[in-house]
Amino acid sequence: MTEEPVSDPADRVLGALADPTRRALLDLIAEQGEATATSLAARLPVSRQAVVKHLAVLDTAGLVTAARVGREVRYAVRPAALDATARWMAALASDWDRRLAAIKRIAEDG
Repeated sequence: MTEEPVSDPADRVLGALADPTRRALLDLIAEQGEATATSLAARLPVSRQAVVKHLAVLDTAGLVTAARVGREVRYAVRPAALDATARWMAALASDWDRRLAAIKRIAEDG
């Protein structure tokens, strides 16, 4: 069974961040400013090929950008997708806070 492509940006970001290796990659890239798949693989317990596959998922989700510099491909964090997802999550949390406050008021008044 093949997975359907995910079209919602927040779904892509959350799906990409669901994997701990991808979160570790994002942390390493953010720490270094930019990095190659080879340098990232040297710092993780996975193969370079696995790192490349994880980076492709992060790239598709808009979380990293790849730029060819000579023979190397360097990856850098793109914060816009994270920012948009964080705004969506904050709005969702705010909506739930309003709902819970309304339930609390009803319970206390009743």
